[in-house]
Amino acid sequence: MKLSLIRGDTLVASPWKNGGGITREVATHAPAWRASIADIDRPGPFSRFDGIDRLLVLLDGAGVVLGEHVVEGAFEFARFAGETLIDAQLIDGPVRVFNLMTQRDAARASVDVWQTPGTRVVSGATVLLHCARGPLDVRVGETRFSLTKMDTLRLDAADAIEVGMQGDGALLCATLETEVRS
Repeated sequence: MKLSLIRGDTLVASPWKNGGGITREVATHAPAWRASIADIDRPGPFSRFDGIDRLLVLLDGAGVVLGEHVVEGAFEFARFAGETLIDAQLIDGPVRVFNLMTQRDAARASVDVWQTPGTRVVSGATVLLHCARGPLDVRVGETRFSLTKMDTLRLDAADAIEVGMQGDGALLCATLETEVRS
């Protein structure tokens, strides 16, 4: 297993082409998948991505309406096809979301939210442990990390590894599989 720590304060902000927000790339396995943090500052259309499945998790803000999906509670999420015409409407001001984009024929993603301390077993081609609310103490196998909000641990080739979490925060566990079978 390969383990990488990605500090949130090192993520580079890039403006959207439509001017409606910014994105910070957290991790990628091009062209199969991409994970990022997006700040949506104003209502407007989402970019179209044919052949891409999208999963957005609300991290901060009152909420957002994404077509037929109303996401208004912390850690609620929306899944939709990238070719779907989506016009985002903000419920009460800007929001921040965790954004997973997967190439439909190359990868699959799932997300769990951990809000209680404890130990869990994770496995996957790649597992992203994103500190959505912190600080948190996280143990991966025998290695310990102190995470603050926006930090992410990336585990590649995670084969049934034990992860412990301590603290009053929340950890998003995104599992990405790059071998998709029909």
